[in-house]
Amino acid sequence: MTTFDYIVVGGGAAGAVVAARLSEDPNITVGLIEAGPSDENEPRALQLSRWFEMLEGEYDLDYVSVEQERGNSHIRQARARILGGCASHNTMIAFKTPREDLDSWVQAGATGWDAETLHPYFDRLEVPIQPVVPEHRNPFLADVTTAAQTALGVPGVGDWNDGDLTTGAGFFPMAYDPATGVRGSSSVWYLHPVMHVRDNLTVFLKTMALSIIVDDSRAVGIEVRASDGSTFEISATREVILACGAIDTPALLIRSGIGRASDIEALGLSPVIDLPGVGENLMDHPEGLVIWESTAPMTDPRVSDWDAGILARVDGENGFPDLMFHLPLMTFGVHAERLGYVLPENTISITPNVPRPKSRGRVWLESADPDVAPKIDYRYFTDPAGYDEAMLLKGVELARQIADTEPMKSWVVREVFPGPDVVGDELAELVRRTNHTVYHVSGTCRMGSADDPNAVVDPQLRVRGVEGLRIADASVFPVLTTVNPMVTLYMLGERAADLIRQDSF
Repeated sequence: MTTFDYIVVGGGAAGAVVAARLSEDPNITVGLIEAGPSDENEPRALQLSRWFEMLEGEYDLDYVSVEQERGNSHIRQARARILGGCASHNTMIAFKTPREDLDSWVQAGATGWDAETLHPYFDRLEVPIQPVVPEHRNPFLADVTTAAQTALGVPGVGDWNDGDLTTGAGFFPMAYDPATGVRGSSSVWYLHPVMHVRDNLTVFLKTMALSIIVDDSRAVGIEVRASDGSTFEISATREVILACGAIDTPALLIRSGIGRASDIEALGLSPVIDLPGVGENLMDHPEGLVIWESTAPMTDPRVSDWDAGILARVDGENGFPDLMFHLPLMTFGVHAERLGYVLPENTISITPNVPRPKSRGRVWLESADPDVAPKIDYRYFTDPAGYDEAMLLKGVELARQIADTEPMKSWVVREVFPGPDVVGDELAELVRRTNHTVYHVSGTCRMGSADDPNAVVDPQLRVRGVEGLRIADASVFPVLTTVNPMVTLYMLGERAADLIRQDSF
């Protein structure tokens, strides 16, 4: 069967939700196209504690960026090619979308995406979400969050999802099953229970979407390539929904002739729809790093190594945060080591990041060949006012204050990176040269109002100028969420399914 009412392209965080919800109606048919294999029998994907084994392996597209003008040019951008997408290899930090972020979306033209509309979808989610349970709470992380409360004057937080987001320190809400350690991916909790029992849902695995088939300004299907190299078409009588993520969705659009006309022509292709916003507005959370030698190795318990954190304001007042700190149990020090830093056997670290970055990057193609990776330019630290750099430097300063405060201080032998004597311009340059991604790329097909020339989709997620085509992934974010965006993608998938069903009547 290659003709369906709906085709969903991408079985990742939001795509799995859309396909599962649409196929609840036995009177419609849904085809889900996933470039990778199933995650059903892959323990590295299913067990949250093994998330790091999924990076830079056979399921990772492992993209790299172009040379960065001011940031780190050696970042490897993990993108998962497996059912569940990046929800099959991330750390499952599970924040409800903050009210203030949704206010920013509405201000940017995303009418109908306010908290009153979107927050009820959080309660509808099928995945298990709760703060790290007591038996999985690591004593080192508990000490760091206690030190942060003293050093930064923030409160302890029991459940970040209970009420509106504010400053604080504590263990994160996590999407996982505490009894089994199974991750809360949308593939596990939305698709696995239904994909083999619903006759109206067909999942095409190891099937790569090559281009969108557009007939008279209407999306009518997808040209795909199977694992044996054969190509064929899968047709949609109602809609095609793209959920390939903030890098691969704009790439698929451009290969299909949808994007900036001059860029498409430069690839030797014919423009179908001139949409200059495709691939623009790339956002990511730039992350810094401070490493100390520790008095002891980091041991269990743990859930995913990244189980706790801190949200703060640079002015020291409680309220909506403008700095975030992840508190890892594993030190990701490759960028420091690349510059010649030698890390001791036992280390601890804090990774500050900029929750609301001002810099904007871009995704584009230099080849129409689907096997050639898209070009990515984060343009880190290029915002004219220098906000991102200043904020990250402040984060390093506050991380040092936390480490100098008990009870974290008792875990510290010495600062290893950047080094206690590195300050001022030298510190700023080092922070820029070693910044990292939090894998939260978004915004490259952003949602906006009808009079916004750079908006790619309208508030119903419909691609401008193409009937029967929507996008449901992080590329539609008008503004990057302050916190880890995975649960926002689940909620977006739920709302996308509702919007699609509303239009079907």
